[in-house]
Amino acid sequence: MLIEFFSEYGLFFAKVATILIGFLIFFSILSQFKNGDPSSDGKIEVKSINDNFDAMQNEIRESIFDKHQMKSYIKKIKEEEKKKNKISKENAKKKSNLSKTDKKNIFVLDFDGDMKASAVENLREEVSAILSMAKPADEVIVRLESPGGMVHSYGLASSQLARFRTAKIPLTICVDRVAASGGYMMACIANKIIASPFAVLGSIGVVASLPNFNKVLKKYDVDYELITAGEHKRTLTMLGENTEAGRKKFTQDIEDTHVLFKNFVSDYRPSLDVTSVATGETWYGKNALDNNLIDEISTSDEYIMKNIHESSIFHVKYTQKKTWQEKIGFSIESALERSIDKLLLKVLNDWSTRH
Repeated sequence: MLIEFFSEYGLFFAKVATILIGFLIFFSILSQFKNGDPSSDGKIEVKSINDNFDAMQNEIRESIFDKHQMKSYIKKIKEEEKKKNKISKENAKKKSNLSKTDKKNIFVLDFDGDMKASAVENLREEVSAILSMAKPADEVIVRLESPGGMVHSYGLASSQLARFRTAKIPLTICVDRVAASGGYMMACIANKIIASPFAVLGSIGVVASLPNFNKVLKKYDVDYELITAGEHKRTLTMLGENTEAGRKKFTQDIEDTHVLFKNFVSDYRPSLDVTSVATGETWYGKNALDNNLIDEISTSDEYIMKNIHESSIFHVKYTQKKTWQEKIGFSIESALERSIDKLLLKVLNDWSTRH
């Protein structure tokens, strides 16, 4: 029975490998036809969260109200609109600051971070678009999710958010799931950090690792030559024989980066005792609040809903126009994922049935 299982398991991976190879060949052919058409440039999309909220409310009312209730509600709304229009006209005559045109605007962004902080390319466009319109009386909310990644990439992403602080536009970061390491580097830029009760925050530390295959090369009598100019051009390598001096320098570089990280956090959150939290540890929402890593416990939805009636709230998103190759690629990728899931499920079901 065990032999049959491993046989099917091997067949499963053979199928997956065949699909992957076909996938790579297909896209290597497609790449030959790319022409660098500038039409692939992106655009800013702006959607009113208030309008979406009103539409949802209306759908629910239509479902639960009877005709009499609906008629009364519509009458009430019309009366309120008349009052608002009257007040607006009076304010316009008096040139009052209470005019509807001066209603606070809230701009909502989403940042879903990977190892390379790839979303920074869209973020920079979104920040530029908002800064062209936002006033100091407005607010920016960033729904942030990231476990961290490359230092230089998250440094750039943090610098993009810092543009709001420079322009004196209030910035609120909402963390529903995770903002760790580079993710927290971005979060600390905010005037206010809000996190859900079980969001993971912190990890103010630096880590680096790499395998070394030098012993394997020696076993098979393979020489590896590395020629550098500069004492510390290379410290640790994957193929060469690493030295204690190289390890010491590499460790020092990591420590220096950690100091930069701590100083960065301290600059933007001076009330935080960085020494006590810059240990690489992470904390859940409540404990993060106790350690002053965040300012409030709440989900992003709760925070937005608190402001829905007093503010005009807009979701801002920069999207890049996909080429036909990319559209086909996403379709194939989705199909590939579904195929792998089905194959894996079949193997697991067969295994559980026989045992």
